[in-house]
Amino acid sequence: MLFFNLRLFNADPLQKDSGTMIRRKLLLLIAATAIVVPAASGQEDGEKHFRAVCSTTQVADFTREIGGDRWQVDCVLAPGQDPHTYELKPSDSRLVAEADICIQNGWHLEGHDWMLNLAKDANKPLVTCVTGVKALDFDEDGTIVEDPHAWLSPINAAIYVRNITEGLKKIDPDNSGEYDARADYYVTQLRSLHSWIQKEVNAIPRAKRILISHHDAFQYFASTYGFQSAAPAGWSTGAEVGAGITPQRRAKVVESIRSYKVKAIFVETATNPEVVRQIAKDAGVKVAGALYADSMGPKGSVAENYFGMMRENVIKIVGGLESVSYTHLTLPTNREV
Repeated sequence: MLFFNLRLFNADPLQKDSGTMIRRKLLLLIAATAIVVPAASGQEDGEKHFRAVCSTTQVADFTREIGGDRWQVDCVLAPGQDPHTYELKPSDSRLVAEADICIQNGWHLEGHDWMLNLAKDANKPLVTCVTGVKALDFDEDGTIVEDPHAWLSPINAAIYVRNITEGLKKIDPDNSGEYDARADYYVTQLRSLHSWIQKEVNAIPRAKRILISHHDAFQYFASTYGFQSAAPAGWSTGAEVGAGITPQRRAKVVESIRSYKVKAIFVETATNPEVVRQIAKDAGVKVAGALYADSMGPKGSVAENYFGMMRENVIKIVGGLESVSYTHLTLPTNREV
C-alpha cells in the first residue's frame, strides 16, 4: 500500500498550488519519500483491524494520521466540547470497552482524570501524550500545576505523535515500520508548520506580541514564538463564562484586562461571544478573534485538523495584533525557539 498525505503537502501551509504544480510535487514525493507497505490481509474491503479511543479532538487527529487504514479512531469529545468540564456518559464506558487502546492528553486536561479512569476501569492500555514534554507551570485556582495545553506548540505536537506511535506499535508490532514511517513524515510537516509560524509572527513587532485570552491556554505557543501570554484574573475556563458571570467576578475580569493596558484580547471558539464582547467593551478593548485551543473545529471547517487549527489561529493572532498599537510594554529581546 502506498500512502502520502496531500493535506500536508506544501512546505508553506497556506500556499495553494496549481494542478500542474501538485502533479510535479506528487511525482517528486513518490520518487523521494513515498513509503511502500504491504496491505494487511482482509483490508481490501476497508475493514479496520484495531480500535483506539481518544480523549480530545487533537489527540484523535494525530492518531488517525499515524494509524491510517489499520485503525478505527473514536473520540470521546465532540468538536467544541471542553475537556476540563466534560461529564462522562454511559456510552463513553461502552466505547472504551471495545477499544484496543486509549489515548489521552494528560496533566489533568481531562478534568478529574476522566480518561485515565475510563481506561483503568476497562483495563485498557493508556497512552499519555504529554510524556516527555517539558512542562510549563499553570495556575489553577491558586494551585500551581503542569499546563496541559502543550500541543499548541508544533514542537510538542511532535512528541505527542511519537508517544502515540509507540502505543500503536505495542498493539500492532507487525506493522511498526508503517507507523514509524507515517510518524516521520508527519513530524517533517510539523517542522514546516513551525517554520511558517515563525515567519508569520516575525511580522509582529515584539512590543505587540501580547496574547491575552480567556484562560491561559497559549503559554506553549507564546513561549515558542516570543509572545507574552496571560489570562485576566477571575476569568473561568468552565461554564461560568459561557452561562453567566457574577457582577463581582465580571468587575474583576474587566479590571484585570485594563491592567494589561492592551488594545485587543482573544477568546476561544467555545466561549459565549456575546458575554466576551460585553466584557471587552467594558474594559475598553476589542475582541481580535476567537482561537481554537482545547478543541479543533467541526468536520468540514478550516480547523477540522491540527494543521488547519494552527493556521487559523496564527492568521487571527497576526491579523489581530498587527492592527492594534501598544506603547507601554518592553518584552524580552531574546527567546529560545
